Amino acid sequence: MRRTSLVFLSTLFLSTIAQAQDWPQWRGPSYDGAAEATGLPTDFDQKKHVLWSTELPGPGAGTPIVFGTRVFVTSIDADKGELLAICIDRDSGKVLWRKSAGSGYSPGAPSKTHMHDRSNFASPSPVTDGERVVFSYGNGDLVAYDLDGEELWRRNLQKDYGDFTFQWTFSASPTLWNGKLYMQVLQRDEPVHGRGEDGNASFLLSMDPATGKTLKRIERPSEANKESLESYATPIPFVGEDGRKELLIVGGDVITGHDPDSLEELWRWGTWNEGHREIWWRLVPSPVVGGGVVLACGPKRAPVYAIELGGKGELTGEDLAWKSSGRPNPVSSDVPTPLFYGGSFYVLSDVREALSRLDPATGEVKWTIEMPGKHRWRASPTGADGKIWCMNHAGQVAVVDAESGKIVAAPTMGDEDDDGIRSSLVVAHGRLFIRTNSKLFCVGDEQAK
Repeated sequence: MRRTSLVFLSTLFLSTIAQAQDWPQWRGPSYDGAAEATGLPTDFDQKKHVLWSTELPGPGAGTPIVFGTRVFVTSIDADKGELLAICIDRDSGKVLWRKSAGSGYSPGAPSKTHMHDRSNFASPSPVTDGERVVFSYGNGDLVAYDLDGEELWRRNLQKDYGDFTFQWTFSASPTLWNGKLYMQVLQRDEPVHGRGEDGNASFLLSMDPATGKTLKRIERPSEANKESLESYATPIPFVGEDGRKELLIVGGDVITGHDPDSLEELWRWGTWNEGHREIWWRLVPSPVVGGGVVLACGPKRAPVYAIELGGKGELTGEDLAWKSSGRPNPVSSDVPTPLFYGGSFYVLSDVREALSRLDPATGEVKWTIEMPGKHRWRASPTGADGKIWCMNHAGQVAVVDAESGKIVAAPTMGDEDDDGIRSSLVVAHGRLFIRTNSKLFCVGDEQAK
């Protein structure tokens, strides 16, 4: 198969506004789930090595965002029917400000905070460029604040572009990059549970982060059918060694690369759904880049596909570097977004309850381990300090040696009755930030406080 020598220039091109120790968006400073850190404790629990813990008003799948001395968290207050934007001091855990951010706009939803009982509107993660922080919610609300909590602008995507047609709660996070704010809305083209209308289009959106005003909107067509049109992924930036910038978008049975200014499609590859026969294959994992390829995870128990970067137009089988294999099932991920760390891909499978390390050049599986506990592992893995950090629905954290695959610790940070914890663990400024259903923990060495 044809290989290209493209390199993912993460810290040089993509992190010009983010300090190396910050975690400015849901997949970290290099958009791949990896962070720079040393000396992170592994023998922690709800008290040991906890620098502080802060009570949260409600659960949410949104990942904590860390910039400088501030931590930003999206949450809900179900009792009051509020969508919340919260800022916490990184050193003390003190709440610096808390804003009621929701507009209440959500046609067909049973409440102002929930579309259904499997998740809530605090599923997307915030994003910051160091000047402003943008909070996003599953009902389509986008609200921007300065770092001191002064509201800058707000809008609602459903109100502006029509009601969403998703089977589940919209959860794509915004991306701030290239001086623009990006969102993808890849949805069904027919009503769902009485919401929306026939002919609904999937689209990409770029906005001015200072005002929230639309800069470009372009439809993103697909031959997929029904739920297979739906994607809950997030746009991922990429810069090739030739300097070409693009946004990587996955969903609707295909992966595409787009010009970040015009949003026009540069290339398209697919599909993992031959003939588009499967109509219930919604997509959750976002793309991840490493070693000159981009991974796209087919849903359910489908393989992981590695596509050559730098292509143009309609790509073919020659542009597929490899796809995962294995018996009885291939390496796969239905929900978690894979990690690229230390020159390897790490794929956490919530359908196999296993973590695998893959060679980015060949797809060879270096090792696969069974994950502990009885709860689902759906939070995306994080790489830092030579280890892979994963968390399951009960708040159990698996600390895995990145080289050998040995589980070195498995502390539980959730409460006894916790379930449905989906927020990814964050590493920033030499600390672990762990969100459960009711608390945000800051874990680290006392000397780093």
